[in-house]
Amino acid sequence: MAGSTDGGGLLARLLPSRSRGNLQDQIYGLILLVFGLSLPVLFLFIVLRIGSESQLAIEAFGWGFITSQEWNPVLREFGALPFIFGTVVSSFLALVIAVPLSVGLAIFLTELAPRWLAGPIAFATELLAAIPSVVYGLWGIFVMVPWLRFTIQEPLSRRFGDTIPFLEGPAYGFSMMSGAVILSIMIIPFISAVTREVLDAVPREQREASLALGATRWEMTWQVALPYAMPGIIGGAILGLGRALGETMAITMVIGNRPDIAASLFAPGYTMASVLANEFTEATGALYLSALMEIALILFGITIIVNIMAQFLVWRVAKQGGR
Repeated sequence: MAGSTDGGGLLARLLPSRSRGNLQDQIYGLILLVFGLSLPVLFLFIVLRIGSESQLAIEAFGWGFITSQEWNPVLREFGALPFIFGTVVSSFLALVIAVPLSVGLAIFLTELAPRWLAGPIAFATELLAAIPSVVYGLWGIFVMVPWLRFTIQEPLSRRFGDTIPFLEGPAYGFSMMSGAVILSIMIIPFISAVTREVLDAVPREQREASLALGATRWEMTWQVALPYAMPGIIGGAILGLGRALGETMAITMVIGNRPDIAASLFAPGYTMASVLANEFTEATGALYLSALMEIALILFGITIIVNIMAQFLVWRVAKQGGR
C-alpha cells in the first residue's frame, strides 16, 4: 500500500499541475463513458441473444405466431395471441383499478390527512412493495380467489351473465379478474408513492395563491395541484404498468393459466410471463424452446414500446402545462 502511495505521489510531482488536472479529468470522463455505454450495450446484447434464440420459431411461423391462438406443444403448433391478450387485458384492468385508488390515496396523504396519520399510512403502503410476489400469490389462492368467487363473481354472473358478455359464464375463481386484482394491489405502492412525491413538489406559493383567491381546498387540489403534478402521475401510472406487464409468480398462481381468449372476466387466462415460468423447464424440443423465446422477445418489445409511449406522453403533458 505504501509503495503504491509513493508511486502515485511521484507521478503527481513529475507531471505539471495542468497536466495532472487534465489527466484526472480524462480518466474520470473515460470511466463515466464506460458506465454510460454499458447499459445500451447490455440492452443490445439482451435483444440479440433473445432474438437469435427465437429465430427458429420466427422462420417457422412468421407473423402467424402473433395472430394464432393455437398452443399445442405435442402437435408443434404455437401461437402467442392468447398470452398477448392475457397480458394486455390483465395489466389494463389492473391500471383501471389501481390508478384511482393510488391517486386518491396520494391526495388524502398530502392534502387532507394529519401528520400523525399520514406517516403510518404512507409507511404501510410502501411496505406492500416489499412483499415477495409468491406471498401475494399464496394469499391470492387461499383468501382473495375464494372471496372473489363467492362474493363478487357468482352474484354478478347470476344477475348480469345473460346480458353482459364480460360477466357471463361460470365463476371459476381463478380468472382474469383475479389476475387483474392481484396486479392492482401490487402496483398501488409504486403509483401512490410517485404521485405523493409530485404532489409534495407543487410550489407552496401556487397553493396559497389559489386559496387566497377564494378557492376551496378541493378546488385548489383539483385545479392547481393535480394539473401541476400530471406528468409525474402519468409517469407513475406507466411505472405501475411496466410492473404489471412483467409480473410472473403472483398472477401465475391466480389467473388460471389456460391459453384461451374469452370475453368474460370470470374465465381463466394466461400471460406471457406466466407461460414462460410454467413451461420453460418443460420445453423439450428446439422449436418449443424457440417459441417460448419469441414470446419473451414480444414481451420485451411491448415493454419498450410502453416506455417510449410513456416518455412521449409525459413530454406532451409537460409541454402543454408550460413546464
